Amino acid sequence: MTVAEKTTITPAELKRMIDTGEEFTLLDVRNDDEFARWRIEGRHTPPTVHIPYFVAIEDPDAFLSQVERQVPKDKLVVAVCAKGDSSAWVAEEFLRPKGYRVVNLEGGMIAWGSYYDAHEVPESADDVVRVIQLERTARGCLHYIVNYDGDKAIVIDPPRHFERVLEITQQNGWRITHIFDTHAHADHISGGLPLSRVTGAPYFLHPYDAIHPIDVLPATFEFEWLKDGMTFKLGEATLKVIHIPGHTLGNVAYLLEGKRRYLFTGDSIFIVSIARPDLGGRGETWSPMWYDTLTKKLLTLPDDVLVLPGHFSQHKEARTDGVFAATLGELKETNEDLRRAMTGSKDEFVAWMLANLPEFPPQYVDIKRVNAGLLQPDEEKANELELGKNICALATAYK
Repeated sequence: MTVAEKTTITPAELKRMIDTGEEFTLLDVRNDDEFARWRIEGRHTPPTVHIPYFVAIEDPDAFLSQVERQVPKDKLVVAVCAKGDSSAWVAEEFLRPKGYRVVNLEGGMIAWGSYYDAHEVPESADDVVRVIQLERTARGCLHYIVNYDGDKAIVIDPPRHFERVLEITQQNGWRITHIFDTHAHADHISGGLPLSRVTGAPYFLHPYDAIHPIDVLPATFEFEWLKDGMTFKLGEATLKVIHIPGHTLGNVAYLLEGKRRYLFTGDSIFIVSIARPDLGGRGETWSPMWYDTLTKKLLTLPDDVLVLPGHFSQHKEARTDGVFAATLGELKETNEDLRRAMTGSKDEFVAWMLANLPEFPPQYVDIKRVNAGLLQPDEEKANELELGKNICALATAYK
C-alpha cells in the first residue's frame, strides 16, 4: 500500500519522504506557542501550513476557508498535532470530505520526537569494529553503538528511549558490555543508568559531571568513574578516554582505534560549530578552559581521525549517506568556529564565544537534575522537558 492510499503515516515513513524530497504539504494544527517552539524539519523540509485546530472547534467555516486557501489539493497532505488525535479529527472531518489526500502522523509530535534513524558508518564496514550512528531526527541528537569482537557492543551517549538500542543489538546478537556518556547532558535525558540496569553492563561517567553544576548536589546513583587517559580493550580495538573540560567540567571524548581512528566528540566539536560553555551557569569561567581544551587536546589529534559528534544543528550537515561525520582535517578547513580557536588569541576567542551564545533553555537545568538522579519525571514530564531541538552549539550553528 502506498502512502497516498493510507490514512496514517509512521515517523519512519515521514522521515524517508523528507530525506528523499518527496512532494507533500505538512498541515500542523498545534497551537501557536507549540508551533513556534518546534516544528518538523529535515533534509528537504516540505512546505508547512499552520492552522491551529482550535479554530476548527470555534469556527469550522473559518478553519475550512483557511485550509482551502493555503493547502493545495494536488499534493498529499500530512496532518500533525501534538499526540495525533486532533490532527486525525481534522483530517477526517474537514480534509477528506473536501477531496484532500491526507494521512495523519501516528503519535503526532511526541512520536516524531522519539524516532531514531540508524546509519552504519561506512568507514567501519571493513574494520575490526562496526559503528552505528543513531539519529534522533527531531532533536538533533546523535547516539552510538559500537560492535566489536564479533558479538559484543558498547553504547556511547545512550538515549532515553533505549529500546531502539536494544532492538538493534538484539537483532544482531550483540551483548552490551559497557555504557558510556560523554558528559551529563543538559538537552536530553540519558538512558545510561536504566540501560545499565536492564543489561547489567556498567555505566561510565566522569565524576566531575556527577555533580549538578547549579545546585552543587551529587548524583544519587552509583556509576563507574572515568579518568583522563583510561583505556578499554575492545577485542582488537581500543577505546581511550580524553578529558575535555569546557562544555561541562567532566566532558570527555572517546578515541576509538581499530584499523582507523574514530573520535566520539559528544558536546565539543560539531560539524559546523563547537559546544557552548555556559550551560552550567559559568560561561565566563569555563570559556578560557574550553579554549585550552580545544587548542591543546582536540586540535592536536591526527587530521585523519573521523569525528562523530553528539549533536547536529541542521540536517544539511549530514553527508549524502546520511551520516553526520567528517575528519578532523576537513573540519579544520570548513568549521569556522573551530578555525577561530586555531587562529585567534585566547582573549579574542573567549570574547567572541561569549558574544555568540544562544538562549539558555530553562528546562536544561531540570534535565541535568534528572541526569544526576535528583529529579524523577514521569513520561509526560520527560517529553515536556525534551521538547524541541537541542541548543548545545554556539549561535552561529543555527543561522
